[in-house]
Amino acid sequence: MEQVFCKAYAKINLGLDVLRRREDGYHELKMIMQTVDICDDLLFVRTDEPGIVLRTDREELPAAGDNLICRAAELLLRERGIRDGVSVTLTKRIPIAAGMAGGSADAAATMHGLNELFGMGYSLEELQELGVKLGADIPYCLAGGTMLSEGIGEILTPLPAPPDCTLVVAKPDINVSTAFVYGNLHADRLTYHPDIDGMAEALREGNLQGITDRMGNVLETVTAREYPVIEQIKELLRRRGAQNALMSGSGPSVFGIFTQRAQAEAAARAVADEKLAGQIFVTTFHGAAQV
Repeated sequence: MEQVFCKAYAKINLGLDVLRRREDGYHELKMIMQTVDICDDLLFVRTDEPGIVLRTDREELPAAGDNLICRAAELLLRERGIRDGVSVTLTKRIPIAAGMAGGSADAAATMHGLNELFGMGYSLEELQELGVKLGADIPYCLAGGTMLSEGIGEILTPLPAPPDCTLVVAKPDINVSTAFVYGNLHADRLTYHPDIDGMAEALREGNLQGITDRMGNVLETVTAREYPVIEQIKELLRRRGAQNALMSGSGPSVFGIFTQRAQAEAAARAVADEKLAGQIFVTTFHGAAQV
């Protein structure tokens, strides 16, 4: 096999709680993760020359070094002792620095793609064990679907997919540092914790209202305070008919859940008209859990 094509899907957090800061500096999390139908395209081509060559349509992305695509490729090739190289072409659609795991999704797609391209024979579980060395979201991104995510994000429990609905995802024209958000979060002072267990039960029951009523993200206490546009988008989406709206991950992307696509499309136009976000998507949930 000489080339492989993969899609890398973005995620949102239907609920995100931080339980405590661990002694190793990581935060203990409890989240419900969900893939959405916004994706990057990656083409992997095997080359005779050793090394990894990355081409992308986004100038602001590093094409080597710290790029998670290159790091994931280097890890797998090194682990299997493969001397051939690979050329990667990335077409980017997932917003950058947006709380939607775009880099982790690309790394996960790279691991799947190289596993197939070079016939490495890794199982999903083995890829996840390697992936967590690169980033806490990568084990989830390798599986996708609807998951309860615990620990630093690597302990995954599959859940039923939510009922069908339409999403508006809006990314304001700001970039948020995940390190800044977690560095300014005081987990021991949080007075609100979303009902993650109740949301998991609502997912099992297929109860969309039960899911949306429990949406919450404790990282908003940092990001939304720093960037008021996040609350502005949430409020607009709710006024325009969203069952609820929430910031995803460490932000700044905001999503709203709608039962009617026409309402969602009108809400997306309203966000654009108010110039609250530079990237706006009308989309749906994607896929089911594979583990």
